[in-house]
Parts: sequence; structure tokens; C-alpha cells
Amino acid sequence: MGVLLDAQSPLAQLSCGYRNSSDRMVIVRCLGPQEFFLERVVFPFELLSFLAPADSEVQIWTHGLGGPELLESIPVAELVVEATHEGGAAPVPLHTLMDERIQGVQAG
Repeated sequence: MGVLLDAQSPLAQLSCGYRNSSDRMVIVRCLGPQEFFLERVVFPFELLSFLAPADSEVQIWTHGLGGPELLESIPVAELVVEATHEGGAAPVPLHTLMDERIQGVQAG
């Protein structure tokens, strides 16, 4: 599984992560350009790491009494992860790192 380095390419893949913070199993569907499609079951509190084109949309589905229910739609850009978090091995959403850096600047 290769990653194209040119971020402007329509086939460029972003490293993304989604954590299911609910107590129910969800289905993550990623829909992208050029017929890109990814669907995975994510258990409660599980982290799903995946590659997706930059123009993709992630849909979070669950199953209710009336059948499938769309919980939320998220642009894949909001799920981009940084490689590691200050010596840790787990990927961290980029917006989390930015929030921590802003708080550090405000405190110092």
C-alpha cells in the first residue's frame, strides 16, 4: 500500500483516524473521488486508521429500530492524523495536536 507524495494529485492518500467514542458499534463509510470506497465496522472505543483521498467524506452509520441511521458526515480533512504524539506510537488527530500547542503558547 503506497502513498503518493504529491498532495495535489487526485489520487494522493491522507493518513486518517477515527475513534468510536460511543458505546455502540458503528459502520464507517468513506466515499471519495474516482469510485474510492471504504467500509469498516468499528467497535466501541476502537481506533480505525485508514488512507483516503483528500476530497473524501466519511459517514458514520449505526443501526436503530427503524434500520440504518446516519449519525454524522465528516470531511476527511478533519480526520488527518500526525505520525506520532511526542514520543508515543499511536497516531493523533492533527486538530488535537494544534489545540495542545495553542494551550501551551497561552500558558507560557
